[in-house]
Amino acid sequence: MDLPVAWSLLLLVAGLWNIAIWPQFWRRITKDERARTADGGTTTFWRVHAVIIGLSFAFGIAVTVLGILTLV
Repeated sequence: MDLPVAWSLLLLVAGLWNIAIWPQFWRRITKDERARTADGGTTTFWRVHAVIIGLSFAFGIAVTVLGILTLV
């Protein structure tokens, strides 16, 4: 794939940023009192954030792989 090196590096950095940031956010969500009900079940708050974080993390992996592929 032909892409200028600067764009490839931008993809790589953006992907790595997502991979680094979202797990930290997940840790905070799981510790939040709004994430669990009184009996220990998950709330809508937890489920919504799980979907958002999961999709964003997957997107980060895809962008990182794309950045690597365009550098090779």
